[in-house]
Amino acid sequence: MAPPRRAGLPAAALALLLLLAATARGQQEYEANKQNACYATNASSVLGYVCNATTAFVRSCDSYLIFRSSPQLYASPVSISYLLNASVSATAAANAVPTVTPLPASGLVLVPVPCACTPGGLFQHNSSYTIQFPQETYFIIANITYQGLTTCQALIAQNPLHDSRGLVHGNNLTVPLRCACPSPAQAKRGVRHLLSYLVMWGDDVTSIAARFRVAARDVLDANSLADDDLIFPFTTLLIPLKAPPTLDMLASPAPPPAPAPRAPAPAPHAAAGPGPSRPRPGPSRRRRPRPLAPPPRPLTPPPAPAPPQAGPAPSGGSGSGKWIGVGVGVGCGALALVGIVGLLFVRARRRRQQRGGDGESARQGKVVIDLSSSAEYGTLASGKQTTNTTTSSSSSATRSLVASDVRGAVEALTLYKYSELEKATAGFAEERQVPGTSVYRAVINGDAAAVKRVAGDVSAEVGILTRVNHSCLVRLSGLCVHRGDTYLVFEFAENGALSDWLHGGGGGNTLRWRQRVQAAFDVTDGLNYLHHYTNPPCVHKNLKSSNVLLDADLRAKVSSFGLARAVAAADGGAQLTRHVVGTQGYLAPEYLEHGLITPKLDVFAFGVILLELLSGKEAAFTDAETGEETLLWETAEEALVSNGGEDVDRAKVRAFMDPRLHGDYPMDLALAVAALALRCVAREPRARPAMNEVFVSLSAVYNSTLDWDPSDYGTSGSSMVGR
Repeated sequence: MAPPRRAGLPAAALALLLLLAATARGQQEYEANKQNACYATNASSVLGYVCNATTAFVRSCDSYLIFRSSPQLYASPVSISYLLNASVSATAAANAVPTVTPLPASGLVLVPVPCACTPGGLFQHNSSYTIQFPQETYFIIANITYQGLTTCQALIAQNPLHDSRGLVHGNNLTVPLRCACPSPAQAKRGVRHLLSYLVMWGDDVTSIAARFRVAARDVLDANSLADDDLIFPFTTLLIPLKAPPTLDMLASPAPPPAPAPRAPAPAPHAAAGPGPSRPRPGPSRRRRPRPLAPPPRPLTPPPAPAPPQAGPAPSGGSGSGKWIGVGVGVGCGALALVGIVGLLFVRARRRRQQRGGDGESARQGKVVIDLSSSAEYGTLASGKQTTNTTTSSSSSATRSLVASDVRGAVEALTLYKYSELEKATAGFAEERQVPGTSVYRAVINGDAAAVKRVAGDVSAEVGILTRVNHSCLVRLSGLCVHRGDTYLVFEFAENGALSDWLHGGGGGNTLRWRQRVQAAFDVTDGLNYLHHYTNPPCVHKNLKSSNVLLDADLRAKVSSFGLARAVAAADGGAQLTRHVVGTQGYLAPEYLEHGLITPKLDVFAFGVILLELLSGKEAAFTDAETGEETLLWETAEEALVSNGGEDVDRAKVRAFMDPRLHGDYPMDLALAVAALALRCVAREPRARPAMNEVFVSLSAVYNSTLDWDPSDYGTSGSSMVGR
């Protein structure tokens, strides 16, 4: 008989039990500067905080992230919230500021986020990020853009389809942010929230604990730290809180009093970068270090203020009151610092070079309205110089910059005399005027043209129109300045606005399926050019079906660039404004509520146009049952998606389609367009596709439409028939 097996557990099972026991007590492993070695280590500490056996079944918990305001890209609740995929209103409320108010540089920002245990066994809160710069890497995104709230190892693990060593512009990444939920042991002690605090130069555990009014020992235990362990910049510490954090915890502590000048003080342990006074790493660093002061010349964005002077440890903390110094002197950390400084320098240079362009200022929440006046523009157009010296120096500089841009634009256009345009429009006769507009039909040298009268400054519109050249964008050929008004001369679109054909204003005519797809394809072709092939990229901002014109061949052209703005990549591809203008039904929620301007603003409006092309309804219409005004995009999901499902429903799409099509459309393609429209009008900008993706999708629909033969629907028996 075989001897009985000795009772015991395999080594792997034993290790798992030990891990679960540790996490059950609420201990999470600290990164310990491993986040710098993107390809050398894949330890669990850098992938995220581990779920314990109990919390793995908790759907989510309320947690908090600390972020440092970073002008000019992430310096307001709205821009920080979009970066971290957080609620804008919750972030603004947590910091007691309006949503678009600029925050002090490097100030602590409290960001509430839901945290959940993923199937991979890690706590995280997911955000998304699109590669914007050629030199961006996972290391830069983790440590600069997200300031250490994620790691390059976690980014690599979460984005296996992207080449981690060859990221390209436009790559869309999932960003796992480091958060955690209290363990049962912590919950028994009254801990309700865990806050992810970003360690920076000069921080130590005792001062961090004092800031949030918790015991230093609790912070050490929550992060599996011993009294003599080091903490490092660009890492996170979990702070166990028994109540939600308050605004006073974010306030900068008072600076310590200046030392008496009687005797020279010993050189402090430098907390950042190499230097002549930097101590060499060695065994002495394992002793009880004093609080580390920030360096006199910081090489990173301005750090948080120095912590308060050492004092008695809070109740429940380490009785010895030891201070944990920020770990420095590691070779990879120095290399990381050099890379960070280099990137910040490149970005700063790029911002300086691209500052002064059209549109809203890159400064959050402010709008540049000090453009040259109509009189100055008229003087410029006539070739005369302006001699007004009564304005301030800053205003003069702004006007000078705009004037130089417009001068180049004017030189590329035909300058008409007012008498020439008056003759071409029959004295601006009423019968030549397009109803409801300030546009007149003109005949210039035997060719049809459109003359648009604009009051006020048009330098931004002229500047953009002379920089673009695309068959799907209306072409500006000349201008005239007369008595304060500017007359812009455009190519003429014989078939008027798309809205007239869709909403019954086209003399009883309507567009067939193929013509509607052609129009949609043309619009996305023009917008794709604006977003991805102009430098800097442009956002139209006023896209609607009445601003889409149809030429003699019913090819669509995007017009009305009066609100168009350039959004440079150096500004994060976004701007903020308090001056929200546009047409009801086409305005994206983030623009309407927060004044956020990104290319996704045009994607949203284009989605509304797709819904108009499918249904024949207006973007804002009166509901026949309730008599209330209804927005087409708000009702689209209910009208197109099956109850309880996520995909568009065939029967619902058929009921949604414009009855004037009489069912003559390929149903499978109609389903594809409906699904694309819903993606474009998603409430969250991150959920919308980029315009180049929309262009590719519609290209497939357009090509399939060209192959579709309406005469085959009666005999094919295919699901491609709309009726």
